[in-house]
Amino acid sequence: MLRLSGLTLPLDHPADAIAEAACARLGIAAARLRSWSVFKRGNDARRRNAVRLVYTLDLDILDEAEVLARFPGDKDLRPTPDMAYRFVARAPDGWQGLRPVVIGAGPCGLMAALVLAQMGFRPIVVERGKIVRQRTKDTWGLWRRGELNPDSNVQFGEGGAGTFSDGKLYCRVKDPRFLGRKVLEEFVKAGAPDDVLWQAHPHIGTFRLVSMVESIRATIEQLGGEYRWQTRVDDIELDGQRRLRGLHLSGGSFLEADHVILAVGHSARPTFEMLHARGVHIEAKPFSIGVRIEHPQSWIDKARYGACAGHPDLGAAAYALSHHCGNGRTVYSFCMCPGGRVVAATSEEGRVVTNGMSQYSRAEFNANSGLVVAIDPARDYPDGPLAGIAFQRHWETLAYQAGGGGYRAPGQRVGDFLAGRPSVELGEVTPSYKPGVTMTDLATCLPDFAIEAMREALPVFGRQIARYDHPDVVMTGVETRTSSPIRITRGADLQSLNTPRLYPAGEGAGYAGGILSAAIDGIKIAEAVAKSLVA
Repeated sequence: MLRLSGLTLPLDHPADAIAEAACARLGIAAARLRSWSVFKRGNDARRRNAVRLVYTLDLDILDEAEVLARFPGDKDLRPTPDMAYRFVARAPDGWQGLRPVVIGAGPCGLMAALVLAQMGFRPIVVERGKIVRQRTKDTWGLWRRGELNPDSNVQFGEGGAGTFSDGKLYCRVKDPRFLGRKVLEEFVKAGAPDDVLWQAHPHIGTFRLVSMVESIRATIEQLGGEYRWQTRVDDIELDGQRRLRGLHLSGGSFLEADHVILAVGHSARPTFEMLHARGVHIEAKPFSIGVRIEHPQSWIDKARYGACAGHPDLGAAAYALSHHCGNGRTVYSFCMCPGGRVVAATSEEGRVVTNGMSQYSRAEFNANSGLVVAIDPARDYPDGPLAGIAFQRHWETLAYQAGGGGYRAPGQRVGDFLAGRPSVELGEVTPSYKPGVTMTDLATCLPDFAIEAMREALPVFGRQIARYDHPDVVMTGVETRTSSPIRITRGADLQSLNTPRLYPAGEGAGYAGGILSAAIDGIKIAEAVAKSLVA
């Protein structure tokens, strides 16, 4: 098989045009192309009114060596790589060792537990939140009635924070072993649409993620895994050489364990504080702060695709923006959710946090994205490993106060924000955040440097995307959970740098950023644990 990249065709091309274009590109007769399949499909929107589809194909060609010989050095043509996943270890028959424990049932923890279960190690998954459907009811309780359950919300529970997101399944991590393909294939087995395997920027959406994580849970349990729901890890126990020997759980029970994967997500603040108190090596890590910005999706579609907007092969348009400001800060779009909504994402009482989510259809009226400013420990929170958490809490508390309580979020029209005056009413754009938005002045709940940087960046982005800085566009604050504020440092063996047998993993530990990268990291950590268990 050969893999051919960069094959472009117009929208609405006939089905047989793909094979014809591939044969023409390689200069072969149609009879030599025995079969073909689409590996990836994206689009090229550089010419807004003439958007083209871009294909990567896997081709079964008669005499492939002859074709390769005619295209030496062609980066778009190569043998199709072997992307099959192979387990690095297997539990011996009748294995009765101490079972590995996975703390957290988000993307990282789910994939770590699944791979361990597939290798025969019967993991125990400990999750402070509830199963996904009960958790969904609690989350709606916040959105609809302003009632927060601190242990069951957007951040905590089965599926992790990614369950209430756009469900993006792409990332920029280097993946020489194609672990991302393993993740996607498992997701499809669990009910994700097949197109996540070939879309250039695949996504699932919240409702499909719910049923998908339920299916993964069932597989783990069928393979001998075990879940413990609504169970917090309140403390860890170490031996005289600082090796992990067990977990103290909520309710007073003790779970003996000598291989523990810590996949707690970026908002597990009490866990981070407990680990720091126990001397586990933690360092402050950069993250970002800002708002959610909302535009009518039709504006973004028109700006990105021109006359092609609305074409079914394109769907709702997305964007990615970045600007380096005069004050030394960088403002960028984060976690863009086409056709979605802004959601309440706090996990602590008396604080407001915003995030974005979409369904698979991406059919809601507004587009939203984080509009955030990069920050770093040395400059913005230099007072120790946990100072980033205090920084987040400070601005989240001010946002709660600016919103007037009840988990309403503070909001402001872009025109008022740029003019430095509070907003008192909405304009053309209606915010989607629930339990509701209080129009006010976002300068009361964001750092001065962030306000300054965002005021510089908005007109720049408006020159790149028409009406991005329209006066009636709405911004809702605050976005603080872009990534973990800490990193639980690990060594080459993927164990904690100074606490053997503890395996920090995923976004909460500072080693991932999104569903796919967290899931990939979960596989890597599961492999390290499996190798240790059979050593």
